[in-house]
Amino acid sequence: MSVKIKKSAALNKLNLTPMIDVVFQLLLFFLVASRFEEEERAYDMPLPKSSQAMSRLAKPKEIFVNVDSAGRVILGGRVISKTDLLAQLRQAAADNPGRQTVIIRGDKQVALQHVIDVRDVCARANIRDCQIATAAATGG
Repeated sequence: MSVKIKKSAALNKLNLTPMIDVVFQLLLFFLVASRFEEEERAYDMPLPKSSQAMSRLAKPKEIFVNVDSAGRVILGGRVISKTDLLAQLRQAAADNPGRQTVIIRGDKQVALQHVIDVRDVCARANIRDCQIATAAATGG
């Protein structure tokens, strides 16, 4: 008489082979990718120097220009003229070519022309990233 062994019902329903295949594929991918990265950095060579080189990690500070309800321009907590603003923005643009950001914060009671004048000063200073700040509207 032969002996019958009952197999567990759970093993019949759960097939682990596809999951093991996926784990091996991921392991292979990361091993190959890390190897290529090591090969790129293996060459020790002197790099040329450039006076215009910029750090990839350093992000220039945003400059906040405020326009109060009377149309006065405020930068760094003090009221300045538009010609002084132009000089300071030109210096900031020279320090961070193509990467300087200016955020204009205009009082909601100020005439729009004052904010547009500040935007024009930014354009004359060769600052391309110039934004006008607004407050978020609340639902109601």
